[in-house]
Amino acid sequence: MSQITTIDQVGAYVGQMVTIRGWLYNKRSSGKIRFLLIRDGTGIIQSVVVKSEAAPEAFNATEILTQESSLEISGTVRADARAPGGYELQVSDLRAIQIAEDYPISPKEHGVSFLLDHRHLWLRSSKQHAVLRIRSYVIQAAQTYLNRKGFVLFDAPILTPAACEGTSTLFETDYFYGEKAYLSQSGQLYAEAGAMAFGKVYTLGPTFRAEKSKTRRHLAEFWMLEPEMAFAELEDILSLAEDLVTHLVQSVLTDRSEELKVLERDLTKLQSVVPPFPRITYDQALDLLKEKGISHPWGDDFGANEDAIISEQFDRPVIITHYPLETKAFYMKSDPQKPDLALCVDVLASEGYGEIIGGSQREDDYDTLLQRLVQHNLPRESFEWYLDLRRYGSVPHSGFGLGIERTVAWICGINHLREAIPFPRLLQRMYP
Repeated sequence: MSQITTIDQVGAYVGQMVTIRGWLYNKRSSGKIRFLLIRDGTGIIQSVVVKSEAAPEAFNATEILTQESSLEISGTVRADARAPGGYELQVSDLRAIQIAEDYPISPKEHGVSFLLDHRHLWLRSSKQHAVLRIRSYVIQAAQTYLNRKGFVLFDAPILTPAACEGTSTLFETDYFYGEKAYLSQSGQLYAEAGAMAFGKVYTLGPTFRAEKSKTRRHLAEFWMLEPEMAFAELEDILSLAEDLVTHLVQSVLTDRSEELKVLERDLTKLQSVVPPFPRITYDQALDLLKEKGISHPWGDDFGANEDAIISEQFDRPVIITHYPLETKAFYMKSDPQKPDLALCVDVLASEGYGEIIGGSQREDDYDTLLQRLVQHNLPRESFEWYLDLRRYGSVPHSGFGLGIERTVAWICGINHLREAIPFPRLLQRMYP
């Protein structure tokens, strides 16, 4: 009997008969020999069908197989350093499950719009497959890291009654009985409630920004990992952010080297991502921009262009702290020594990729937070529960959000966030 296995496990069956279920990625012929590249989601293996050795119906089936036809194939595993993955299959039997129609995505160049229209199929290509496997691993590695650090996964709602980051980018929807609801901009406010209950928590899920931007760095729907800690000040989250980012990059280098190879990623750029990360203030970042001929008004937040210029000056992520308070969200705590500055942080990825983390120490004083709500024209009644966190056992607490797509795009070395999520939602795209 043949052992059913997956391509990533065939190394354990050298010299043995196995069965693999998958899809035809490519094929070529050489006389009475057929070479089939089979993918099954875990990898790609070369399968060799020799007319004199395979069942006649198996060899004949190779003639009608088209790209992405589904099949079940059996044969003996052989080690071969020249083959993809280091192994190949000497085929004895083959059964076609479905013969695919002419596949719309071919090796020729396709426009981005065409590929996005066929995103459900584009996911099968080797580079897109590699990106999304790395995405899956980044999420897994982040959760493993935080779980080991004693953080509790704390699920935040997607439907919220008010804004977190500002009302101008809210997606509004109808709720029950004429009430309005909004798609979450962040799980942070709810994570703060979790931190007061559990000490250390993190949220992980989709967030939404109705920002009418067409840049390669914007999505309308994206995923955020947001750790939040009670009894924590700015310095605590600077250390956590540095350690987490290092862990993610080094873990991918170790455990997803094959995917990085497919993407032709320059590994030396990632290998330099080790502590300590350089730390500069907002004012020092302004000086750096000035040296590069960029005049940026004090008090304005940095945009994607400024972030890219700053991050290109370093061989590893750079930590920027102490932005002007008025540029930041209502919940950020001001620096007691310089009240016009926020106790906040942005972490910019190297190679010009810009911001991957944004966070702060949270305002823990009831009266000050209430004043900030008024200054930002936010409705008090929607935040009474949030004010309660300052009424009942308030403590210094801090946290940050790490953008999954931005982190994945940087690690993979790809230009657009749209490839770092299975089905991107863009300003002019919500299909498929």
